[in-house]
Amino acid sequence: MKYSGITDKTADNLLLDAGAFFKNFIVGTDTFESAVTANKLIGATQGGGSFSAIPTIRKIDVDGTMGVRKGLQHIDEWVVTISANVKEISQDTIKIALGSGDVVDGPNNYKKITANHQIRLTDYIDNITWVGKLSGSEMPVIIVVKNALATSGLTLNVADKAEAVIAMTFTGHFTNNDPLVPPFEIYYPNKEVTGEE
Repeated sequence: MKYSGITDKTADNLLLDAGAFFKNFIVGTDTFESAVTANKLIGATQGGGSFSAIPTIRKIDVDGTMGVRKGLQHIDEWVVTISANVKEISQDTIKIALGSGDVVDGPNNYKKITANHQIRLTDYIDNITWVGKLSGSEMPVIIVVKNALATSGLTLNVADKAEAVIAMTFTGHFTNNDPLVPPFEIYYPNKEVTGEE
């Protein structure tokens, strides 16, 4: 007998392709098309991107235990990141990658892009959102990282017969209003409600 995890439902539960990355996407209001029209799309990508939500779990040591004991763990923190390999190099994508930057008028029809030595509250982006295709559904999977700040800096590698790509990593941040709520949300289509199988 061949053992495998594949079932009749497997083909309907696959995340396909690279999807798209947006800034300040409003779930329930924005659609893919409306967000593109509203210039919320960060840009085309090469190599897609990634999302991670990783807790730091502390094991609570108690005398008399022989190992890790159920119930004696505590989450100290969550580190939430979303990354995109952005192919489009524009004033906006450069500024976003810097995390804390400014774009001002420069000489001779140029814009001047500079970085700052401090992070301002206005540098945080309400959210960076990934929208991607789920096989077996007309509705996308949506991943939202809230209060996002680009934390990977700007690196541009250029070469003959190639195009530059900006590797952007955004870190989600907790807020004073929601100090115990990790700064991410995942929206997965409810196939029972939509009538999809």
